[in-house]
Amino acid sequence: MESSIEDASPAQGAVVAQGEEPVTAVRARAAAPPSSLSPSRASDFMQCPLLYRFRVIDRLPEKPSEAATRGTLVHAVLERLFDAPAAERTVPRARSLVPGQWDRLRESRPEVGELFADDPEGERLARWLGEAEQLVERWFTLEDPSRLEPVERELFVETELESGLRLRGIIDRVDVAPTGEVRIVDYKTGKAPRPEYAEGALFQMKFYALVVWRLKNVVPRRLQLVYLGSGDVLTYDPVLADLERVERKLLALWEAIRQATESGEWRPRPTKLCGWCDHQAHCPEFGGTPPPYPLPVRPADSGELPQGRMGAD
Repeated sequence: MESSIEDASPAQGAVVAQGEEPVTAVRARAAAPPSSLSPSRASDFMQCPLLYRFRVIDRLPEKPSEAATRGTLVHAVLERLFDAPAAERTVPRARSLVPGQWDRLRESRPEVGELFADDPEGERLARWLGEAEQLVERWFTLEDPSRLEPVERELFVETELESGLRLRGIIDRVDVAPTGEVRIVDYKTGKAPRPEYAEGALFQMKFYALVVWRLKNVVPRRLQLVYLGSGDVLTYDPVLADLERVERKLLALWEAIRQATESGEWRPRPTKLCGWCDHQAHCPEFGGTPPPYPLPVRPADSGELPQGRMGAD
């Protein structure tokens, strides 16, 4: 699921970790150290520690984007389609769900309506909804929902490691074969990454597999990423050693986050992704100044880990 729209309550099937609540809620709460880690926030820290701080510690508001909101809409449609009997899970029915799910999204997230505030004739909105319908329709070329009976949809999962680190997230779909093998499925509305970037794309799925293993003592048989933007399916069959490596990586990552939280030193890491960041006005790389740090600080421990640069899985 797209990380920009993860703010619903667990009952709505979304992650509510530190820094991921709706803006109206988080602004009313005092700043607190992070207490858990989701795939999105782990990726934030690896991409740019300062971005992690802005989202988790400062909880700065971010404007919704058309791409992320479209991803949320498509996810909702694919989830709701399985409410229908198998024979009725058709392309026309799926497309017909789009308008109603858009209305529900606007009711639960009124700020997304601002995306089309300058579109009085509704032409851009109609085109955007059409693009969402196309993504939904493409899914039928990749999977046959009439042959699937998911055990879980939009499953909120959470576990605590022996170290005390809490891991949490939301799994789009869980399939269980009659023989008991577990498949974790995630929908992506963008395009599949080039092969050299596939490992980064699988990080989220290995994260979920680790949580499932720790919760159920079962290693998922398959991890599957369904890319609706390009019509590709990426699969990976993990083994226990994969999950153990991911756990070590997350523990090292959490230690780096802990040290940054205590020292107040959150270093920016400029990349080409900076062009899409909502927080340039607060970023020193763009001449901005971060808000006053809202947590107490103390000198960083010696031998501090490099922030945002974890080793490979």
